[in-house]
This record gives sequence, C-alpha cells and structure tokens, in this order.
Amino acid sequence: MAKYLSVNPIEEISVKTENGPRSKKQRYIRKEGSCHVTFRHVPEEWLLFVNDIFTTLVEIRWRVMFLIFALSYILSWLFFGILFFIIALAHGDIRDHNNDPCVYEVRSFTASFLFSLETQTTIGYGFRGMSENCMIAIIIVTIQDVISCFIDTFVIGIVVAKMASARKRAQTVGFSNRAVVNLRDGYLCLSWRIGDFRRHHMVEGIACAQILHTTVHATGKVEVTYEDLVIRQKDIILVTPTTISHRIEPGSPLYKMSLEDLRKADFELVVSFTYTDDSTGMLHQTRTSYTADEILWGHLFQEMIRVTKIHYKVDYNLFNNTAKVLVPLVSAEEYEQKKNEKEEQKLLRLSARASPRHSPRCSPQPSSRSLQQSHQENCLNPPTVMVELMGDNQPQSNVPAMEAENQNQETLTVPKDPTVIEKEK
Repeated sequence: MAKYLSVNPIEEISVKTENGPRSKKQRYIRKEGSCHVTFRHVPEEWLLFVNDIFTTLVEIRWRVMFLIFALSYILSWLFFGILFFIIALAHGDIRDHNNDPCVYEVRSFTASFLFSLETQTTIGYGFRGMSENCMIAIIIVTIQDVISCFIDTFVIGIVVAKMASARKRAQTVGFSNRAVVNLRDGYLCLSWRIGDFRRHHMVEGIACAQILHTTVHATGKVEVTYEDLVIRQKDIILVTPTTISHRIEPGSPLYKMSLEDLRKADFELVVSFTYTDDSTGMLHQTRTSYTADEILWGHLFQEMIRVTKIHYKVDYNLFNNTAKVLVPLVSAEEYEQKKNEKEEQKLLRLSARASPRHSPRCSPQPSSRSLQQSHQENCLNPPTVMVELMGDNQPQSNVPAMEAENQNQETLTVPKDPTVIEKEK
C-alpha cells in the first residue's frame, strides 16, 4: 500500500550520497530568466558588435548608452569647432580683426567651439553667423547640420527601442518561486504558477517546459541534454494567474522518479512563456528555472481568485503560497501499478458477487405473477392420462422391451370442461 506524506524540500527526509554532501552547481538559467553563460574567444567579436551597432546599443546598460551618446555630441562639437578654427586661422581672422571674416565673431578656438555648438543645436544667439566670404565654411556647416540630424535620429531610436524592449515587458510576467508535485484527477502532476501583473494583458501565449541535464565526463567533456515535458493546456490566455501542469505519465522523464530519487537528482527544470503583447503587438518571452531542491513534493498552490458581485478579485499576496497535501512518496509508475492492482481486485470482487453458486438456499423464489401464469396454463391445457393395458402373456423375447412397452400403452384424452371452453370463446 502506498505511503502518503507531505514534506518540504529539506525536512522529513534526508538523503546521503556516497561522496558526502552534494556541491551546489551553477544554474543554467537564472531565476530572472537570463542565461548564466559567458562566451570567450569569439572570432571577430568587436567586428560583430560594430556591424550590428543598433542591437549592440539596445542591449548595453543605460549608463553606458548615456555616456556614448554624450560623447557623440561633445566629440562632434569639438571636431567641427576645430575645423572652424582652422578655417579662421587660414583666412587670417585670428590675426587681423579688421579683415572680413568667414564666420562673424569667431576670433579664437573658444569662439569656434561655441559656434559649432550653436550651429548643431540650432540655438542661434545672434552674435555669430556665417558670411559669404568662405565657401569652405558654408560646406562645413551644411555637413554638420546633416550629421546632427543623423545623431538625433539615432539617439531617439535607440532610446525608444530600449524603453520598449521585450525584457522590460517580460519583467511584468512572473513565475512562482517554487514548483509543486501533487495529485490531480488521480495522477501525479508537476505544476507551477504564472501570472501577469499588468492590467493590459497579452493576446495569446504558449507555455513550454524542458528538463535540462548537465553531465561532466571524466575526460572533461560537458554534455547538455534537453527533454521536453508535455503540457496538457499550453495555449493560455493569461488574464488571471494560471497553474500550468505536466502529468507524470509513461513517457515523462519524471515517471520513474520518487521523492527520494528527486532529492538525489541533478537536473534543472526550465520553463518559458512566449506571448504577444496586446498594447504593442511585440513578441515577448519570459523564462525561469527550478532546481530539484525548488520542487515541493506534496504541496498545492493556494487559491488566489475570489468572485464578488462586481468583479473577479486576485490577491497576489498568495501568488507563491502553497499548502501541504497528502501525496504518495512513490514514483508515478509504482503508484499507477498499485492503483491498477486495486482496480483489478475490486472488479474480481464485483464479478464474484454477480455470479453466486447455485444452491437450494440461493435459488430464487418464483414470483406471484409467474405462479398465476402457470396456474392459468394448467387450467387451459387438458390433462393427459396414461393407460397401460396389461396382457396375460408376456412379450416375445425377440421384441425389444421399449417397443413392447410402447405397444401396450395408449393415450386417453379427457374432454375439456364446458366452462373453460366458454371462457376461451
């Protein structure tokens, strides 16, 4: 008979390994969904980042992006300021203040830098301006204006793309801190909870789950394998928090795993939810992972939805809360075998009750209706009288006894009762 118990990951059961306490391994997927992977010696890494500069700037941190954008403006002002100073120096505006200048009020490097800043930012204080004396200065101002438009467009696009990044939207969709194993519809199921914390929900979503095994061989080779988990209802409209379940049945990687095996196991459950945002129409994905120690055996998520007369009320304080329930400690395979054995024994008992042995005590008593029918048949059918004629002489020896007996028997039929004939008519 299966034993039932509700346990926490670290209480009620202790697992000892042959080599002592098991060392804690690094997670493949962090709880917030980022991958715990570092790339080294990537061929032409900087060239790849420069070729895809837009994606590179979207993925970098905000402080690095602000530093890059500030330097892009300052360096462009400084570059064109140096060009204007060289033009003024070549035209003689620095030495001779009575000369017709290329740029008015630009007699030093500081003035040329300020003119470059005012030109690119379109401030226009009114003291400095272009003249018709130098065509090269006019060309430089035109080029600076075009480059200024490109820088402004690039900066605005990067900021908008970074603010509308899928990672920010993914932070508003969360998974429960723990996964649980309990009984649902008579089957052991692995479950976790997912919820959307925003009022504007997504259009549609698909839930996926995989068991990830990391094996380190004696030669130093690291092998990462994936096993898909079948989710019965993976297409979800996430309006209210939903519990996603995987039934542990034949074909599941957890089918032969009991509670004790789970404590000894070394795997990582990676779950994801891919969805389309209703507001922006962008595709997002939220990920997280659960180690074997973060799977609670014999727990059930508490209900967090209440129905009122006005609306449905969701209490997110209960999002990660679980309650202990009775769950067998054996694996799903062993539990199914014992359940089938019980069902077979029950069917045998029912079949034994349905077909009892025939005995005088157990023979069914005739009903009153059957007795009345048999009485009427006896009244309607005339009785048959067997008359045997006895002769003085015995039958011959060459005639069989049965034939002689039949020859000496005649049938006499008694006429029917007149009352019965009238009833039949």
